[in-house]
Amino acid sequence: MPSSVTYTAALEINRSTAEYLAGIVAAHRRAIGTRKGTRALGPFKQAVLVLRWFVDDTRIRHLATDNRIGKSTAYTYLHEGIDVLAAQAPDLAAVLEEAKRSGLTHLNLDGTVVRTDRVSTPGPNGADLWWSGKHKHHGGNVQVLSDPDGWPLWTSPVRPGREHDTTCAKAARELLPALEALTVETGLLTLTDLGYENLNPALRHPVKKPKGGDLSHDQRAYNQVIRGIHAIAERANSLLKTTFKALRRVTLDPWRIGAIVKAAHVLLRLEHGRHS
Repeated sequence: MPSSVTYTAALEINRSTAEYLAGIVAAHRRAIGTRKGTRALGPFKQAVLVLRWFVDDTRIRHLATDNRIGKSTAYTYLHEGIDVLAAQAPDLAAVLEEAKRSGLTHLNLDGTVVRTDRVSTPGPNGADLWWSGKHKHHGGNVQVLSDPDGWPLWTSPVRPGREHDTTCAKAARELLPALEALTVETGLLTLTDLGYENLNPALRHPVKKPKGGDLSHDQRAYNQVIRGIHAIAERANSLLKTTFKALRRVTLDPWRIGAIVKAAHVLLRLEHGRHS
């Protein structure tokens, strides 16, 4: 009698999303000259492997066993899938142009730290590079630009978790200049929290309470309005992390987090019919 149990499972994702991913995987194989019949898995089965990792955070060894391939091959297929998806992510210039055409009232900018397994990498002054003192765990910081409804529009490359949101926003070199140019042209502002204090004229954040003093009535009212409107930015981060279990703790190289989040963003857009 066999010692293992075989069962059938359903993946909670639209088939059209799997077919889209299979299509861009197939196109990638043609582009790099992969000969037919030389891969252990066809494009659709590779797409399912990648989606199982994103949606259910299925372990690599299980993906390898289920597909009768080696772990190294499963890792190769996963990384390839991440890269072809991330390449479809919205470009910042296109996102801001669409925001301008759509007549949005404002944009939201917020950072999120994607948790990782412990990674002991020395940073400046010997500090642990990926340790987030604010969140008390290892992770990578990704900046997320969203619309007034809290829908993610664009995500940045990853920065180590020890870095402040201000540093991470500056590191995404195109972000702040593009937002400032948009503000100058259209008056469209980007709301943030106090983590971005005095970073750029395009940003609006609450007023910080002065040391040893109090905020005025008008300043308190202003802060209440800004925080109330900007609070929905948390929805953008939540949508990504609740939809894709892989984003709750990444076990791959933390420098891959930026590409992983971009890939997840593309999948989210596909699932909600917002991918063009």
